[in-house]
Order: sequence, then structure tokens, then C-alpha cells
Amino acid sequence: MVWSFGLNKRVPAINMTDEQRRLVLYTCAHTAVLYDYSNNTQKLLQGHCNMISSTCVSEDRRWIATADSGQNSMVIVWDSYSCIPVQTLFDPHVGGVTTMAMTPDAKYLVTVSAAQTQTVAIWDWTTESDSPICQAELDPAYGHQSYILFNPEDPTELVSNSESQVIFFSWKGGKLEYYAPELDDSTFNRAVGQYSQSIFQSNFGTRAFTATSVGNIVVWDSKRPSSEAPAASNDATKKALKLVRLQDRAITVLTTTDSYIVTGDVMGHVKFYDDQLTMINWYSEFDLGPVNALSFMYMPEFITDVAESSDFPPDATIAASKFVVKDFIVGTATAVMGHVRADGTILDVLLLEHDAAVHAICTHPTEPRLCMGSYSGLLKIWDYEQKEVLVSRQFDRGNMIRCVAFDPTGLILAAGFMDGSVRVMDALTLDDEVGEPFRYARDSVTHCCFSHDSNFLATADADFTVSVFRTGRGQEEEAWVYLGRHRAHYKLIESLMFGMELDTNQPRLLSLGRDRVMVEYDLGNSGKDDLRLLSQDRIEQSAVPSCMAWYPPVTKESFIVTANSQYKLKLYNTTTKMCRKTLLGPTYGAPVQKVAVLPTTGSPIEYRHLAYITTDKVGLHILPADGNPHKAMALIAHPTGVANLACSYDGKYVFTAGGMDCTAHMWSVSLKSLDAACSLGGENLIPFYGLLDGGREGEFFRELEDYFYYAQIRSQGVDATIDREVSTTIPLSEVPYVMRALGFYPTEQEIDDMLNEVKFSKYVETGQYVTHIDLGDFIKLYINHRPAFGLSPIDLQKAFEILGMDSEDGPAIDRGSLLDLLQSKGEHMTEAELAEFLTTLIGMNPEGGSSELGPYDTDQGTNVLEDALPRDFTAVSFAADVLGFQLYAPSTARPTTASTASNTAEDL
Repeated sequence: MVWSFGLNKRVPAINMTDEQRRLVLYTCAHTAVLYDYSNNTQKLLQGHCNMISSTCVSEDRRWIATADSGQNSMVIVWDSYSCIPVQTLFDPHVGGVTTMAMTPDAKYLVTVSAAQTQTVAIWDWTTESDSPICQAELDPAYGHQSYILFNPEDPTELVSNSESQVIFFSWKGGKLEYYAPELDDSTFNRAVGQYSQSIFQSNFGTRAFTATSVGNIVVWDSKRPSSEAPAASNDATKKALKLVRLQDRAITVLTTTDSYIVTGDVMGHVKFYDDQLTMINWYSEFDLGPVNALSFMYMPEFITDVAESSDFPPDATIAASKFVVKDFIVGTATAVMGHVRADGTILDVLLLEHDAAVHAICTHPTEPRLCMGSYSGLLKIWDYEQKEVLVSRQFDRGNMIRCVAFDPTGLILAAGFMDGSVRVMDALTLDDEVGEPFRYARDSVTHCCFSHDSNFLATADADFTVSVFRTGRGQEEEAWVYLGRHRAHYKLIESLMFGMELDTNQPRLLSLGRDRVMVEYDLGNSGKDDLRLLSQDRIEQSAVPSCMAWYPPVTKESFIVTANSQYKLKLYNTTTKMCRKTLLGPTYGAPVQKVAVLPTTGSPIEYRHLAYITTDKVGLHILPADGNPHKAMALIAHPTGVANLACSYDGKYVFTAGGMDCTAHMWSVSLKSLDAACSLGGENLIPFYGLLDGGREGEFFRELEDYFYYAQIRSQGVDATIDREVSTTIPLSEVPYVMRALGFYPTEQEIDDMLNEVKFSKYVETGQYVTHIDLGDFIKLYINHRPAFGLSPIDLQKAFEILGMDSEDGPAIDRGSLLDLLQSKGEHMTEAELAEFLTTLIGMNPEGGSSELGPYDTDQGTNVLEDALPRDFTAVSFAADVLGFQLYAPSTARPTTASTASNTAEDL
């Protein structure tokens, strides 16, 4: 990662500026960013695998602590100068950390867990210990504690608050105690409001303040009367002394600087008060949005006595003295960050980012430009080399941008919106090319793309409809003309793309949906209000396709590559739509969601790469794909989900959009590193041996060899007495039997795909069919086609949940319904086939072949097969009594692989 666009508005920004540097710390997804706003550079602190939930720093800004929440959570302490992690606390709490704080001297950390029953822990991170000094569990009735702070004058005291409860802590001698004072509307006969943040008042011992959602400040102090001896500094028992009404609007931020108490509110105002909560000065003209962060620069020798000629504003007192404060950072709930220079009251907007989901990203075809759009209606075009915004446009708040696309010339930009409208704009100014947006879709526009000649624009929407627009230049009065729309899918459209005819270079338009259908549209014969279809091909049986792309010309045959929910990449002939190859895809936690061929500035037939995203990762894959797992890599891109992918025009960078985290990341591509990692994985069959149970020397491989050579004998006749011809290949007709003996049970369609894959593998080069397969190619075929994680009992359980009825033992299917389903649905069986298979499985016909019984015994007039089967099947009974598998409970389910089955030569 080389740059992060956007920020996490839920984690307050921290001003890291001192006399030597101009920095601000904020977070983007799972990365903390140190942004030098004077030089426009970023230093990225990467180490978390979950969204960062909290940050804090030492008083001198030397040490930074970051924490996340979720599985495998961590607290990492960084040196802010070298950006090197110096300490890591692994799994500090179950579920991670929701908030934390650091003592001014940076010796101790306090963390609050994100679990429903929260735990507060004190850590001495400077030691080798991985256990807290002390901790305490909080009562869930106190609400979710979202803010905590050390007393800067006494680190043994802390204060935290939820929206409904303030808690005071005291720790000494390895024991953490806390006290939750009561306060409600009846205490002062006034509405208190919900708590936002709490602080300790400087130079007042145990006094603390809490801001509320109705503009109040709650003043807390020790229960002991002030006339008595002063309270001990570690006395955590507090009570509400008074409720001070400061304003009508909610106070969202409460902090201190020097001798002032500072508040920020939902109106975007920043106000300064003295120790007696008397207003000294305020800023109400920022107009940045509701304040959620206030942080002042670090200047230990700050001088408040300045010359009268200085440009500091006057305060609000009668004397109108110079109001001298340090420069500070203002962060808002609308993802805006401003830097305020107190001398002159100058506001510099450092960041103006998206405060809603970012799904729409695309790159310019010839220039280093990135276009980003979000649900907030903000559209921005960045120069990603110079890291500066070239142009932006803010649409009305209801215009949520869902997708964007440049045309091949880079002069036109199309944007699809959640309300179904489509805008065509000038890519340089973002001015509308068409007077009114197109409003033909009935639901949100999810995809948009241009043809290679820029003559066509196509969009897909959430109503399963594809719309096509044609340029009207030279033919029509309007710049773009609506051509038509077609609802060719009955489920969500996952991918939409233009291509070129191989011979005529005319544009082709294809769409792919979750209904497993690939549709091609007949643009040549379509007229105005008459969009026609050219073909509809069902490309999957059980898997759900997720994306498609044009396969680069690394082979002589022209292909379309798709990815599906079963971790497979498939290559389809662009003309016949025949599945020509099935390959094991990347298996990094989730199936591939979107692919993009990485552009190259060299020869189009040289070594190429595929960029892809999964649920939360971004990765690269070396082409041509062959199932070698070492050809792929992946990194966590956005822990809460990757929404979109784009590649730079020169292939040097990959961009990912994070959806709900409101950010986008820029990744630098190092192809040499990926090639080196692939080389370390071995050549030829070595990577594939590693995917077999036990590897090359394991029992499974020896079993595979036995089946392979037995298939040779079988093809020559088991009972033949002539001399055997031993070779290194077997006929293609034997492939399905060896596959089943190894524990992989393909459907008839999958068998056809496997045989066609081998049969036509050299046809383009030689014009000849392949009729035999050797052991090495068979291993590749087996690994690429078998289920990526074996047979899962969960799949069988889901089938019964969908097809069955509720019973005492779980979802069940009655015998008649099961036999009917097997003969009428999916790859349905004939009555004879059903009799043969079931009698073999249940032991009535153990030798296999045609069943002599058949489904019916006409002499007795009874159904012998049905009598041998129970009246009802559950997933467990069907697996045990018919399939002969042991089915685990869903909570402990694990895949059944070939190594767990006892296969013999008779299985062939």
C-alpha cells in the first residue's frame, strides 16, 4: 500500500504537530496514517487485520498506540519518528478493543474491551509481560463504555463513560477499583442528556467534567466537603456537584489545552472556557460539520504573552485581551479535517473526504487519474501520482453514486446512481454532457461501461436489467440516445463488459448474472427501443459466478475468464461459450469477487497478470492460470469488505474501494516479487504434489498410481489373457472412473467439461483431438476440478433444509419425494439408472452394473427398492445409510476428503 484515500470519521484524528514537523494521525480501515500536510506525504502504519477502533498518543507525540476489534485483535505501539512497531499486545481482550488511552509519560495503557460484558485493563507496555497489571469487569447495565481517559496529574485515576453512565477508576497495588455515581434527570430536576466525553480538570485535583447531548456539563468531584481535608488523589468515589447549561446543542467533544476547557458541538462550533466554565472565546464560522475531534499541537514552551501587533483574535472579556492558543486540528462527522492557525484565525481544509460508502472507482485509460464516487454524492478525480484532487463535484445528498466509468478516450465519464439515474459528464470539468440524467432504470445502477470505440454506453441495474445508450453525434440532435433495455436475467447482474468481434472489430456486449446465465446482446441488429439478444448460455450448474473478464492473448484461443463461488476460474471460448478449462483459483478465505487483467505497456502476448479481490483481500495471479497455488498472492485490503477494483493504465498500481469503510487504497504492484515467490514453490508438478494428501511420497499418491494403472488394465479387458501393454497414459473414457475412485464425484456436465478440456487442449495448435491423458496431466485435472475443500457435510445439510420438511430429527425428505426429485430435477436419472445406483449403494447389488431387481418386482407387485429404503431421510441418515459417509454435526462439520474414504480397486 502506498496511499490511502479517505479517513475513518469514527476514530478521532490526533494532531501530531510540534516545532519540527506538521503531522496529523488518522485511520483508514485497518491502517493508521501519519499525514504530513505541509509536504503532502503519508506514512502508513500497517499491522492490523481488523478495522482500527481506537488510537492514542503520548503527550510528547513520540509514541502512538493503535487497537482494533474483532478476531485476532491487537494493540500495537509505534515509534512515530521511525514508524516501526515497538510493542504488540496480541488478543488483549475477547472481541478486541473499543477505546483506550495512554498516560502522558507513555508508560501505561488502558484498554476497554469491545465485548458485551466489557473489561478494563491497565498495561505496562514497556515491559516484556503480555498480561495486564490489573483489570476489572464492568456491569453491562452501565452501557457500552466508548471513551476513557487518564487523569494527567495522577495516572492512578481514570474516567470513562457510555451514553448513560460515567465511571471513575482507581488502581494501585495491582488492583483496579471503580465507582459509578448515580445521576438522572431527577437529581437536578433538569434533563441531563446522553454523555459524550469526560475529562479531568487541571489543577483541581479530583474534579472532572462530562459533556452531554443537550449542551450540559456535569461537574463531578469527591463526596468529601471542601471545608475538610482535601480528598486523597486516589479517591475514586465521585458525585455530581452541579449541572451547568452551556448551550442548547449537543456537545460532542470535550478536551483541554493549557488553562482552557474546549468544547466542540454538532453545529461545528469550537468554544473555549476558563476554569469556572466562563466562555473566553469561540469559533463559529468554520462550517465544517459536527465536530468529532479537537487536537492541539504539542509545544511544551508555549508563550502566551505576545506582542499587541500579533494577529491573534481578542477574547470575549471586557478587557478584550489577545486570545492566544496553540494551533489545532478540527475533525468532523462529515469526514472533513481542518487545521486552524490561531495567529490570524486561518482555517486550512486538509481533507475533504467521503462520509458514506465508496463503491464507485475507475481509472483513466491514458493518464494517472482516479475517479471516486460515494453514497454521499461526492465525485472526485485525483491525480494519483501527485496525490492531489484535480476536480470534484458535490451532488445533492440524495444522489448516491454507485458506479463510474471513463470512456476509452478519457474525455467522457459516466456515473450510475442509486436512484436509477445515469449521468454522462465531461471528464475534465464534470459538467453534464446531457441536459437531464437518464432515468430508465427502476432500481440502483450497479455497473456501467463503454465500448472500445466509445459509441455505446451500457448499464446494469439491481432490477436485473441491462440498458444501452448510443452516441448521437453526427446522427442525432442529442449527444447520447437511449437504445433500449432488456431484462434477460432473473437474478442480480454480477458483471457487464464490452468486447470486440474477432473479425470485424465491432463491439460485443455481455452480461453475467447470479442466475448462472451469460447473455450476449445483438448490438448490430438492435434499433431504437429494440435491444435484442444474441445468445443466452447457462455456464454453471451449482456454483454461482461472481465476475468475468476478457482473457488476455496469452493463448492462441480467445477466452472469457470467470470466477465462481467454488473457488474456480473457468475459461470459455468467446465464440461457442464452451467451457474449455476449469482451474483452481485463489483460496484465500473467500472466493474471488472481481477480476481485472493488469494492463501492460509491453507486448500484449508477454507474461500477464490478473488482479482480483475477494471478500476482504486484494491479490495478483500470474497468467496463464493452471491451478498452481504459488501463482497467486493476497493481502488484506479492507477488513469490512472490498467493494470494487481498478487498475492503473500502465499496470503499476491497483486500487480498491472499501465500501462501508468510506476509503480507497492504492497498491503498488511488484511483479518480480510475485514471480520470485512462484519460483520458490517449484516447477512442473511439484506445486501440485503439495495439494495431494501426503504429497508425492504419501499414501494417497500411491493409491492414485494404483488406480491409474488398473484403469489401463480395465481398458484392455480385465479377463483378457493376452500380454498387457503398459504405458504412461490412459484413455479419456477411464477418467470419470478414476476420479470417482479418488473420492471426487463429478456430475455428468462436469465429466463432459473434463473430457472436452483434455480432448480440445491441443486442437488449435495441431488440429488433432487428444484421446489419452498421462499421470501428470491427470493430477492437474483432478486438482483443478475437485471441490477446493473436499466434500462438505454442510452442503448436504443445506440441501435437506431447502428440499425437506421439518421433523423431530431435523429437515427430512420422504422416500417418494426423494425418488421423484432424483428422476426429475437437475441431471435427472432414468428409472433404470436410479435402480442401479441405489441398489448398489445400499448393498442389494454390490457388484454394480444393471440391477436384476429393477425398481419394481412385477411378480410380487411390490416396489422392492422402496421397501428397502426407510420412509423418511434426514441428512444424517441419508449420508450413513445410502452414501456410506459419516456426517458430522453442522457445528463441527469438516470436509470429507479422499484420504478419509476406504477405496479399493472395485470402486472403479
